[in-house]
Amino acid sequence: MARYEGLQGLRVRVAERVAWVTIDHPPINLFDLALFLDLGRLVPLLEEDPDVQVIVFQSADPDFFIAHADVNWILTLPERKPEPLTEIGPFLALLERLRCMSKVSIGAIAGIARGGGSEFLLSLDMRFAARTRTRLGQPEVALGIIPGGGGTQRLARLVGRARALEIVLACGDVDAEEAAAMGYVNRVLDDDALMPFVRALAERIAAMPPEAVRLAKEAVDCALPPVAPGLLAEGDRFNASVALPDARGRMREFLARGGQTREVELQLGALVRDLKG
Repeated sequence: MARYEGLQGLRVRVAERVAWVTIDHPPINLFDLALFLDLGRLVPLLEEDPDVQVIVFQSADPDFFIAHADVNWILTLPERKPEPLTEIGPFLALLERLRCMSKVSIGAIAGIARGGGSEFLLSLDMRFAARTRTRLGQPEVALGIIPGGGGTQRLARLVGRARALEIVLACGDVDAEEAAAMGYVNRVLDDDALMPFVRALAERIAAMPPEAVRLAKEAVDCALPPVAPGLLAEGDRFNASVALPDARGRMREFLARGGQTREVELQLGALVRDLKG
């Protein structure tokens, strides 16, 4: 469709009131500035499209959904802690706009999503995971920083305080079975059953009256405590962590030892455990 032309790392197809958004940003679907700008263009287009009621995000890469946020990008942030935030930053604002739109968003996960990739998925309305191919995680603390895209806030709401701390502080991967058991994802499905299930669900929701869908989503959100104060608090603490000297050393070591290369990212746990800063 002409509306969605010109995106570099995203492909969009609309059918039966469902927008199928495929993340195709080699080599590992890194959440870098280019992908951020693509999503910044896409979200308003989806909001305004009268032919879309449900959005499904999937990946063209068999191993990576979104690897994580670009560490080089994070290293460009101020080395001194800025003044306390009065509004959330652009990254979080984009994810919040996606979460709050009247359309329904679904993640069909068949690959790795860590850090900012996990936080992107946490901003969606629903997440479904392929049994053998899904790995999720928040490894930021191993790099001397903390999740800064809403991960601490959304995980605590989904899985509870203790599980959220386990995920954030252990910095390990969570497989699909574990993720479903703790509420990180809605459910786990056999690899070949993932897309048929998501397609049937998306098309069913897309056939519902749009205003009823919007009101139902708003009503469910009213059952939860407001997230905005927590996002501001997380943002302040993320900025403080990025300014730490140890964080700079750990992030640079991560990159020097092969972070953000496909080979290392597929087996990231060993590198994360060995970082010294």
